[in-house]
Amino acid sequence: GAGVVAAVVTGLWLAGGPTRAQAPAPDLVLVNGRVITVDARDTVAEAVAIAGGRIVAVGTTSEIRARAASSTQVIDLGGRAVTPGLIDTHVHFTEVDQLFNVDLSDPAITEMDDVLARVAAQVAKTKPGEWVRGRGWDEGKLKERRHITAADLDKVAPNNPVWLTNTTGHYGVGNSYAMKIAELRKGTPDPPAGTIVHEADGDPNGVLLESAQGLITRHIPPMTREQQKAGIAKLVEDFNAEGMTGAKDPGISELKWELYKELLQEGRLTVRVFALWAGPRKLEEAAAVQARVNANPRPPQSLGEGMLFSGGVKMYMDGSGGARTAWMHDDWNRNLTDVDRGNAGYPATPPDQYRTMAANFHKAGVHVSTHAIGDRAIDWVIDTYAQAIAATPTRGLRHGLIHANVPTDHAIYEMARLQRDYDAGYPEASAGFMWWIGDNYAGNFGPVRNRRMKPLRTWQTKGVRWGGGSDFGVTPFPARYGLWASVARETLNGTFGKTPFGTDEAVDVRTALRSYTIWAAHTMFLD
Repeated sequence: GAGVVAAVVTGLWLAGGPTRAQAPAPDLVLVNGRVITVDARDTVAEAVAIAGGRIVAVGTTSEIRARAASSTQVIDLGGRAVTPGLIDTHVHFTEVDQLFNVDLSDPAITEMDDVLARVAAQVAKTKPGEWVRGRGWDEGKLKERRHITAADLDKVAPNNPVWLTNTTGHYGVGNSYAMKIAELRKGTPDPPAGTIVHEADGDPNGVLLESAQGLITRHIPPMTREQQKAGIAKLVEDFNAEGMTGAKDPGISELKWELYKELLQEGRLTVRVFALWAGPRKLEEAAAVQARVNANPRPPQSLGEGMLFSGGVKMYMDGSGGARTAWMHDDWNRNLTDVDRGNAGYPATPPDQYRTMAANFHKAGVHVSTHAIGDRAIDWVIDTYAQAIAATPTRGLRHGLIHANVPTDHAIYEMARLQRDYDAGYPEASAGFMWWIGDNYAGNFGPVRNRRMKPLRTWQTKGVRWGGGSDFGVTPFPARYGLWASVARETLNGTFGKTPFGTDEAVDVRTALRSYTIWAAHTMFLD
């Protein structure tokens, strides 16, 4: 059938037919297509006109052709569909790992030997004693359905320290060489909000969860400035190729902000970026974060006429569904029906300190988005927003809930209320989790919570709007995957059946498209 073309423009779209006010001749017109406007009536037009990177009119082919000047590029779509530019509301905006580290996200990696072959190939190109880094493994995709361990890695890398980050970013594994550098041994205590995984004999097996990753990662040399800039530039190009025009990048450093500004000045930042500063994990860190926010324009003000926003602050309330560290009301499951007794996850930030810091940011007029995956974490975050707004009833800061995987009925009610009354409480949902890491997720969340996973239909029914996102590099970034997952709710490998999350919470593709266009734009102050 006909393909779909995302209009590679970064402005918003018009609702209805072409206006007849005086306007410059368009640079580009697309005709003889199906232009999905995503307006209030879901109007589908035939053609669209673009000037200066913004959509200036939609209408019939004859109406839009009439606007063209001799200098206008005219493209005949031949019946293909066009959407507004697609927006990702949660993407760690770089391909530095894909460019310079071992990429373990390849679906062809289906068993432990495949992982070790990739690591061995990198070891062969690396001097003894130098670090080997990789990212993207997911035990849910492996035949063995278990973590990689130091014992596995030692077989292929006895003379190099190795660190491999799981696809979620919330846990990873080091080999014995890396643990020796980190002085990680039996008896090493868990750090706050982190877990060292041990074998039955008490020895650490190399797997580190949440903050415990820092025991090893702090010893790894950072990527060079040039490598980090190349990683951003590569993803800009790949977003352009996918018709993706906006990105909300959570948890940036001062260096990344400088790199964004350099790319903007060089004319190479052709994606609108709404950046969130890495937020504090404890009270004594909050003032430095507030200072970074204060040093830059606040939304809706921006740099480069809407190309680069210092958007606010990203905070953490809990951890990962893959690692079973996210903060739940009830114990986690294992292998779908087993119960991980005594493990209901834990907060990533001391809850009372989080509540104080988030309230202070709100009072200072700062947009906050908070990572919350577990139902208890989601409740704590939405109640924190509600209390902060009650104390300082500012409207329009558009606070977000990152992921919001399994919200309670209470949380959904509060999302709807805060959105309606204060323009706040927007989920930044990653529907692609159900697909890319869904086999692992289904086993961990269990049969009851699985049915509440990403409750898009309920959100829609209750009046909650959300922004779609990939959480790249957790899942592949193209929005087409998230659009599909919002509708299909299928896992990659079907380990626990094709649709362990059910289809009751599926939405139609036009609703899904709103979450990657007009609703996403609102969460990033682009409307």
